[in-house]
Amino acid sequence: MSDAPLKLPLEIEEIKAILPHRSPFLLVDRILELEDMRVVGLKNVTANEPFFAGHFPEMKVMPGVLIIEAMAQVAAVLVLNRVPDREKKIVFFASISEAKFRRPVVPGDQLRVEVDFLKLKPSVAKIRGRATVDGQLAAEAEIVATLNDRPQQA
Repeated sequence: MSDAPLKLPLEIEEIKAILPHRSPFLLVDRILELEDMRVVGLKNVTANEPFFAGHFPEMKVMPGVLIIEAMAQVAAVLVLNRVPDREKKIVFFASISEAKFRRPVVPGDQLRVEVDFLKLKPSVAKIRGRATVDGQLAAEAEIVATLNDRPQQA
């Protein structure tokens, strides 16, 4: 069944069927666009995110590493969309480069994450990610991800 094309938009339950992440670490709320070489996802940033309790609690700012993680999760949907039997695969971070943070992301923001393939091999993908809020660039980075077999469930 996992070979069937994904129907858009992907809502949270459909995303959870693709990605292994769960709350509080699932950082994608919706996939809006999904093409062969590009994907667009959304993360609604709320005041009750668990990381705000300890990350600048007097001036709540989403940690940059979690913005990059949101990019990686959106990228994983793009990678897994291309493979048969996606429920048997998992995508791992391999490297990150050229990361730049342009504006803070705060509660109430909707983070729009756009990811494009730069290079694609059967088990490795290099992607460019951009995260924006209201059309303003918040962060950007290049990420290398690897496609691996998921461990067998006991």
